[in-house]
Amino acid sequence: MKRLKNLFNSETPANIEEDNTTDAELSGVNGDQLKNLPEDFAVLELPEALNLVVMKLGFAGCTPVQNEVLPHSLDGKDIIAQAQTGTGKTAAFLISIITYHMENPEFESRQTGAPFALIIAPTRELVLQITNDAKQLSEFTDLRVLAVVGGMDYEKQKKQLKQHIDIVVATPGRLLDFLQSNIIDLSLVETLVIDEADRMLSMGFIPDVKSIIRRTPRKENRQTQLFSATINEDIRRLAASWTLDPVEIEIEPAKLAIDSVKQLVYLTSEDHKFNVLYNLINSPGVDRVLVFINRRDQTREIESRLFQHGVDCGLLTGEVAQKKRIRTLDDFKEGKIKVLVATDVAGRGIHVEGITHVINYNLPEDSEDYVHRIGRTGRAGASGISISLACENDSFMLPSIESLLGESFTCEQPPLALLAKIPPPVRKARERRFQESRNRPGGRYRGR
Repeated sequence: MKRLKNLFNSETPANIEEDNTTDAELSGVNGDQLKNLPEDFAVLELPEALNLVVMKLGFAGCTPVQNEVLPHSLDGKDIIAQAQTGTGKTAAFLISIITYHMENPEFESRQTGAPFALIIAPTRELVLQITNDAKQLSEFTDLRVLAVVGGMDYEKQKKQLKQHIDIVVATPGRLLDFLQSNIIDLSLVETLVIDEADRMLSMGFIPDVKSIIRRTPRKENRQTQLFSATINEDIRRLAASWTLDPVEIEIEPAKLAIDSVKQLVYLTSEDHKFNVLYNLINSPGVDRVLVFINRRDQTREIESRLFQHGVDCGLLTGEVAQKKRIRTLDDFKEGKIKVLVATDVAGRGIHVEGITHVINYNLPEDSEDYVHRIGRTGRAGASGISISLACENDSFMLPSIESLLGESFTCEQPPLALLAKIPPPVRKARERRFQESRNRPGGRYRGR
């Protein structure tokens, strides 16, 4: 891999003593406990600190994307990988970043606000999830990880960037704000990760990403890993300009993410949709539900109606203030609320264990979003159920989804129990105030 001593054009200083302390000793764990390390990870010969975390987190073995990516990324090669959310790609690039840091000691101190690794992702939720994963995987190291996103306290993030940081995980808009203000320095970035590149393209972030990458070292002097759920010609052109002799990896898309998900399509009218939804949520075995709706205004309306009918639910859209979104997600994860009503902002990067049902109140306008939506259930070996409510307004989207999946749906009428009349409201509508993440001090966030 590219080493800091090459960037600084120096050899190991004579006054630096070699430290023979093992990672296991530093973490207070006996090395004998590593004997049960999964074979997939044992052959990678990762640092002990990482092996200890792998055991602590209960990894049973490498996922297909980890098996394909890690042997090359650990060797310092650039990567272009087609892989869906939920396949383990986040751990793949984080493990290679952490390993590089531990096996290639820094011979000169970086100045504050100058990370050695940069991860760019399209949404706040995905950035926060990656940051959380990075902190878990680096538990037995000295790495400092920082999330840089819009919708959160600008001055607080500015203060954090004036300290020593190792890994920055960021959305393009807020990161560019800090770059233009000379608050962050990317000139010493040795590992660059672009996650969800196709999503970045569809959300119009590529000009910002290009501007950010120009602030990093040339591609010959850094390792670049690009991950995307789909790789079209536009993505290939971008990857060619950002990577050097990359290893291309393709993990079979749709089926890998949905083999454990039972998919149902109910044909219903727009007028009956809410009744079906309410009765579904109150059916036996429906414990934790994620409801996807295409438009923000309809999302607010449906969440409010569910609340009035006694359903403990939360709202997740781009217009909800970030602190509120985090609190709502935490409540959902902890089971304090049963139902989360969301736009596609929750389609990628939201990792909540135990979601039993995903309900598509509307079929997505982009068929690839269907795969990401239903991938929120059936995770980590568990089974899940996806139910799509197709009506006269969106049933025409079914053929493109079937074409993507390579299989046809069996569409059926909802059972009579789901069409039953629902009881009258038991609560008054609650007032909500939404805060768009725009025109904030230091710039604006251009995410959803």
